Amino acid sequence: MREPRRSSDAASDDRQIRVGVSSCLLGERVRYDGKHKHDRYLTDVLGSYLSFVAVCPEVEIGMGTPREPVGLLREGKSIRMVGVTSGDDHTERMRRYARRRVAALAALGLSGYVLKGGSPSCGMARVPIHEGGGVAGTAARGLFADELMRALPLLPVEEEGRLADTALRENFIVRVFAYRRVEDFFSGHWTTRGLAAFHARERMLVRAHAPAAEKELAGVACSTTAARGQVRQGYRTLFMAALARAATPGRHSSVLRQILGLLRGVLEPRPRRHLEATINDYRKALVPLVVPLALLRHYAELYSVDSVACQTYLEPDPRELMLRSRA
Repeated sequence: MREPRRSSDAASDDRQIRVGVSSCLLGERVRYDGKHKHDRYLTDVLGSYLSFVAVCPEVEIGMGTPREPVGLLREGKSIRMVGVTSGDDHTERMRRYARRRVAALAALGLSGYVLKGGSPSCGMARVPIHEGGGVAGTAARGLFADELMRALPLLPVEEEGRLADTALRENFIVRVFAYRRVEDFFSGHWTTRGLAAFHARERMLVRAHAPAAEKELAGVACSTTAARGQVRQGYRTLFMAALARAATPGRHSSVLRQILGLLRGVLEPRPRRHLEATINDYRKALVPLVVPLALLRHYAELYSVDSVACQTYLEPDPRELMLRSRA
């Protein structure tokens, strides 16, 4: 097993793609029972490409390991985090800690976060809420997760259980790398021309997720009247919201045909027909997405069609992850 990269709060390599992770998912024995919930996909696969920042809110506020388990309790309009036996209330301490910790994490330049599902501190959704001795619902977020997602609304966030779904996993990883690209772009000295070039590289990827949003993003990128701050925030928000939508086989097929259209002027009839047939095979789920993508990339590079070869869509994340190799 390759050791996953860990990044401390004092990490200095700004080129790292840092992702926050609930500590127990990295194999750390920090759960209330002194055990862990080691997620091998995170450490054995993603750990080769991402630098993890481990966080366990309950340990970091001094609750110790092992410890009394806690749950969420509804009291009127408020949600409290209390010990399941003692009733000790940890709510305010957790909320104060969460504000400080999330601010520190934001300063590190995180590109994503993987939370432990169902946790009263880290659950992204569907955390049980207790009321009057029973379960009143499962619509809550954990207290730390709530602060994280409110303070950093554009940050890609997922739960480890949902990452078992291949489509959700691919979407999350695509968003992590996209978030890093757009943040890196705007963190430097950027120009309207530079933003237009950035959007030109990203446009096919956006179309695969949200075709209508691509036109809106193009308008923001080319705006000559809006203030720079408005352009920056508007583009970042629309860009990440578009990629949060699932890319479907139908949208992928449409984008593949659009890229083929950009190659028509250089392709001979035989390879063109082969590409058309391959795209149709993908649409019918006979071949994985990587097959037509590899052919398009090959011809774009062979004939130096820069408008195609530059497209992030052709390889939005490390090829070795094989996210587009499923039929």
